[in-house]
Amino acid sequence: MLTRLALAGVFAAAAGMAQADYVLTILHTNDFHARFEPINKYDSTCGEEDNQAGECFGGSARLATAIADFKAHAINPILVDGGDQFQGTLFYTYYKGQLAAEMMNRLGYDAMTVGNHEFDDGPEVLRGFMNAVEFPVLMSNADVSGEPLLADVLMKSTVIEREGEKLGLIGLTPQDTDELASPGPNIIFTPPADAVQAEVDKLEEQGVNKIIVLSHSGYGVDLAVAKATTGVDVIVGGHSNTFLSNDDASAAGPYPTMVGDTAVVQAYAYGKYLGELVVTFDDAGKVVDARGQPRLMDAAVAEDEGVKARITEAAQPLEEIRNKVVAEAAAPIGGDRVNCRSGECEMGNLVADAMLDRVKGQGIEVAFMNGGGVRASIDAGPITMGEVLTVLPFQNTLSTFRVSGAVLKEALENGVSQFEEGAGRFPQVAGMSFAVDPTKPVGERISDVMVGGEALDPEKLYGVASNNYIRNGGDGYAMFVDAQDAYDFGPDVADVTAEYLAANGPYTAYTDGRIKVGMQ
Repeated sequence: MLTRLALAGVFAAAAGMAQADYVLTILHTNDFHARFEPINKYDSTCGEEDNQAGECFGGSARLATAIADFKAHAINPILVDGGDQFQGTLFYTYYKGQLAAEMMNRLGYDAMTVGNHEFDDGPEVLRGFMNAVEFPVLMSNADVSGEPLLADVLMKSTVIEREGEKLGLIGLTPQDTDELASPGPNIIFTPPADAVQAEVDKLEEQGVNKIIVLSHSGYGVDLAVAKATTGVDVIVGGHSNTFLSNDDASAAGPYPTMVGDTAVVQAYAYGKYLGELVVTFDDAGKVVDARGQPRLMDAAVAEDEGVKARITEAAQPLEEIRNKVVAEAAAPIGGDRVNCRSGECEMGNLVADAMLDRVKGQGIEVAFMNGGGVRASIDAGPITMGEVLTVLPFQNTLSTFRVSGAVLKEALENGVSQFEEGAGRFPQVAGMSFAVDPTKPVGERISDVMVGGEALDPEKLYGVASNNYIRNGGDGYAMFVDAQDAYDFGPDVADVTAEYLAANGPYTAYTDGRIKVGMQ
């Protein structure tokens, strides 16, 4: 099946081309976030039973099969990555960048750009990863000359060859990486378009006329860079986890999205898709055709047995993490399902408090957690990471965004709209308080909303912390989908909670009346 799809794209692109035309197949991934094991439809780890039942996607073993198949049949294939291989599962917590390096080498990547999460543990871990990989890691929009760990190895651009043709590759990372991660004080990040144009000019002076930007800057920035620069032929994106498609109405845009003669692509995230773009260049290096599609890595793609065995082996030490004591509870922390879906609960307060504490220095005023995301209680005494992961098993990441007070009110109404059913959308909060009257009609149940001790202002923009599931419309929170300044790719909420417990231990569970339920 994959071979047929790959050949269809290649032959369509090659049909009718002039003798001097050059065809390049760009296979690409982005925002993998340590999803070495298959994922379910919620982008979380998929159990082996469900995997065997054909209900899982992605995983390194499935990607290995797909990549090998495409490489065997495509014309002049290269494999590149749009950044954020790091962070997101226990594999990263344990191995940092080393397993990512091993798998990327095994799958045969040709280059990648630095994502903001590659800096989560500072330049040291990024340098270790770069020492281990067999391909260039790129970042053009930063001055790393003052950072000795990266100054001699992190290049702005590079040139590789396919069938005698030179291909210029340029890296790009978020300009606000210093706010999103921990790059340290020695790196200065710069505007993307200027940095890209400077590298394009250098490459063109070397006679390179086929130029690809590997960008971890988001779909919107990629479109702006394509418009603001000359000489860029393709931008392979990341960071915004954008799904592009030509036959799916839910897609953010076509694949590729053309800005003038520049083809912009991205392939969602987590290894769920493998992007395949077939580009035809004329003899002057101009793109005369660009077409393709992100290929879904579902059960139709067999898993490579050798890679699967290696991931299974790599997963064994993770049990040590699950048994690691990370904090202490002075008393039990109640996370009863019924309580957390019908009113203020101790575990809901803990998780919401932890999320707000993590980002309060970023202008975030409130935290919002779905009660259904809280899956267990914790006993008094030592708390293991396994217990935290039992409470928060979904690998949801910390999201931040801004919405008006009116949208916050709408979100609260959604949260209590299925109160009678004990639905998981019930909101657990921090930094705010509210009252709910379940006897009133849906949409009219919320009152007395306070933020920071003041009444909610419908017109004011509020900074909100939540998880990526809610921010992307899960549990009916569609009003958050178009939020301003949305960033969904923070650390795992379980890690945030564990670190908060450790910093505030022995932790004493509490409720403080932030949610009042009853007839008002």
